[in-house]
Amino acid sequence: MTTIANEYKNTIQDAIQAYSPRMTEIAAFIGTHPELGHEEKQASALLASELETLGYRVERGVLGLETAFIAEFVSDKPGPIIGLLAEYDALPEIGHACGHHLICTMALGAAAGLRSVVESTGGTIRVYGTPAEETKGAKIDMAAAGLFDDCDIAIMAHPYHQYERSGASMAMDALQFEFHGKAAHAAANPDLGINALDAVIQLFNSINALRQQTRTDARIHGIVSHGGQAPNIIPDYAAAQFYVRSASREYTDELARKVVACAEASGMATGCKLTTTNYEYSYDELRTNETLSEAFTANLIASGIAEQDIARGHDNGSLDLGNVSLRCPVIHPYIKVVNEPYQLHTIEFRDAAQTDSAYDAMVFGAKMLAYTACDVLADTELLHRIKTEFARIQA
Repeated sequence: MTTIANEYKNTIQDAIQAYSPRMTEIAAFIGTHPELGHEEKQASALLASELETLGYRVERGVLGLETAFIAEFVSDKPGPIIGLLAEYDALPEIGHACGHHLICTMALGAAAGLRSVVESTGGTIRVYGTPAEETKGAKIDMAAAGLFDDCDIAIMAHPYHQYERSGASMAMDALQFEFHGKAAHAAANPDLGINALDAVIQLFNSINALRQQTRTDARIHGIVSHGGQAPNIIPDYAAAQFYVRSASREYTDELARKVVACAEASGMATGCKLTTTNYEYSYDELRTNETLSEAFTANLIASGIAEQDIARGHDNGSLDLGNVSLRCPVIHPYIKVVNEPYQLHTIEFRDAAQTDSAYDAMVFGAKMLAYTACDVLADTELLHRIKTEFARIQA
């Protein structure tokens, strides 16, 4: 890295460090005021207002989504468009147990740091406020609308109990099956009924048999969301919800068709009518840009993180960022914010992610994001290699 690029990073470091008390205030507020997806009115308003204070032009309510926004600072010099991704939705019952209060504030801190150098480097800094990552992720709508198509890179970092390189995630379909039968008294005249719950039970049995013929990277898991009203009434309505996942969109589509066929057969076997819907958005697999990922990892190492302490990442869940990764080069590394091996989506992680040490790690993560973006702004050869890899993978 050139001397001038290092000077930019020194400026970024100073800007983020000076801004860190405000970052902590914002993260603590969002962390203690959890809001579910598409209901994040306080978090969205706070972040958007803060970005305006930093000199960004903010568009609220993007694509008609009340809590989505895009904030942008365009320098007077040409250069790459850097996307920073902010998530701020919480989980039902357990609040910010996935650390989204830290994700959005890392993006905010990176935006503050890059604002201090982008007039010199040239380029555009853009912050995407993306609601509802846990359910109907707004990144799906934004990607489909082409809002990432002009980004040279889009980056975010996720809190965790260890450092991890950006890896892969699973494509996913969320399928709901509703069976409609005919109610009858289960003791007096069961022969007059059509049991919708039997269809759901048959569906689970069929899927259990299907699992034997699925690839090792696939997952099918579900629940009975409605099973009837009383044991002496043959259920005329029953429903089940499933997630169907695999390492690729192509195989996920194939597997989903087989699961739907299981449901259709269950309906036929029991005489029930079937309604099939997608109850959440479909997510594509995350395709990490390895060139960009190596730049982020190099910044971690240069900042004192031992290479052996940075795990090889692989997310067995599904991310709406996967859909973005089909539109522009993307990374999704993990930053260590807690000192115990607490898992995401647990109360233990939620509580540990709202401590002073977690907020310090958040500030560090913001610097790593900003340093990596700075590398892209300052190094045209790096950007060329990132875009060449992206074009090759998408071909």
